[in-house]
Amino acid sequence: MSLEQFGYHEQLRRALTTGDLIIFGMIFMVPIAPFSVFGFVWADAKGMAPLAYLVGLVGMLFTALSYAAMSQAFPLAGSVYTYAQQGLHELAGFFSGWLILLDYILVPALLYLFSAVALRPLLPQVPPWAWLASFVCMNAVANLLGIEFTAHLNRYLLVLELLTLAVFVVLGLIALYGGAGAGRLTLRPVYDPSVFSLATVVGATSTAVLSFLGFDAISTLSEENAGDRKAVGRATLLSLVLVGALFLVQTWLATDLAQGMHFSSPETAFYEVAQRAGGLWLRLVTIVAVVIASAIANAMVAQAAVARILFAMARDGKMPAVLAKVHPRFKTPYVSTLVVATISLVVGVIFAARVDDLTRVVNFGALSSFVLLHLAVINHFLLRQRSGDWLRHLVMPLIGLAIILYVLYEMDRAAKILGACWLVLGVSYHLATRRLAERAAAANARADS
Repeated sequence: MSLEQFGYHEQLRRALTTGDLIIFGMIFMVPIAPFSVFGFVWADAKGMAPLAYLVGLVGMLFTALSYAAMSQAFPLAGSVYTYAQQGLHELAGFFSGWLILLDYILVPALLYLFSAVALRPLLPQVPPWAWLASFVCMNAVANLLGIEFTAHLNRYLLVLELLTLAVFVVLGLIALYGGAGAGRLTLRPVYDPSVFSLATVVGATSTAVLSFLGFDAISTLSEENAGDRKAVGRATLLSLVLVGALFLVQTWLATDLAQGMHFSSPETAFYEVAQRAGGLWLRLVTIVAVVIASAIANAMVAQAAVARILFAMARDGKMPAVLAKVHPRFKTPYVSTLVVATISLVVGVIFAARVDDLTRVVNFGALSSFVLLHLAVINHFLLRQRSGDWLRHLVMPLIGLAIILYVLYEMDRAAKILGACWLVLGVSYHLATRRLAERAAAANARADS
């Protein structure tokens, strides 16, 4: 199925293998993502952090199946924007794209702030804005140089993250069975009857699910995929399962190690656990690993993903046309890349003292767009195509939809308010651009007559 069938032509370079796509997804999700948010999830889940991640993984698996189905039917760069547009309606496409932008545009800024917080104890004299500016410039240059350069760099960064995680797991187990924390692996991190409630777990999942966001970004690279049509779907599912397993292992171990500890702050909770496991040097290693994984690896692929969302929406006239410009040499959407870099810097400065608020707002945008994705699967395959596959095209999307709606319902009130404000802004933008388009069409009609 070629782009010409959808009214487009090849502009981006097809250079990514299935392996590259899997690595891209893993890098975006960050195999050591719980290092940064463990304290928040642990507190919200009343110590059952692994359970929150398990619930998040199950919910995201159903969403990943919907992404896999739509990526095969519509191998275009717009991800959920394209899927909702093609599977539901043009208006649904715009709002799904608008909502996912809330995730993708804010994620790089959030990652930079996580890294600045991690570096604060090591270099307290360096202001947060200096770290922000450095990380933004570094990733913008990497993305401008082309997707092949980014893919090669991703391989080395992934190995570094996995090595760091392996060291923590080995030393953590040695410390745990040497008498630290709970003294052994227990079932309390997965189910503690004294504090368990569905609302508690789901509320914590709304934060934990942030770590899974990124598997969906693989679909933004559909027009740079050099494999068959199923490659994007396979990579989406495999990367999610692999990273989900790593999340469960590290949070289970960290929760048992943390028994009896009182953290100085949620932001530094995991680093304090790492210090209990291996000493001060391991704490420093995990801090450096988080900075490299978040501010460089993850933020770099996040910038690449959102630039392609903007590229796809601009190509369809839903965003300013300048955002669809592709660099003649590097074959990258360079204007979108630079715009995302600028926004990341501004958002990072604004939310420097409110990292937790930014975390919740990011989740609202992604989860809301996933709602439209599941509806698009049902409408396109079951109603339009009459596939007759009730399990894959109705039952599974409905389960994913139900899980996401419940997580949204249990989400923090502030996140809902900020998310609703973003949605209102999107409605205003859509109405304004439609009015301008109608005026331009009327003016052209008068000129022709």
